[in-house]
Amino acid sequence: MTVVIRVSDKDRARAWGLLVRHSPGTALPNSTFIVTDAAARALRRAGIEFTEISREDTGVGPGKVPAGERI
Repeated sequence: MTVVIRVSDKDRARAWGLLVRHSPGTALPNSTFIVTDAAARALRRAGIEFTEISREDTGVGPGKVPAGERI
């Protein structure tokens, strides 16, 4: 699962350090990151403040239709 987050300005440096070590995510302008769900949990455990902007479930399972699939 991927999560789009915006990190608070006061925690940006701490978040960057943690994300570089733990997530194959993407850094965007304005302290916005696309990270894994596990990385978002690690940020929460570290006490880093962020706002979740969007969440995408990439898994396929019972009752789920993959993105782009016709129903």
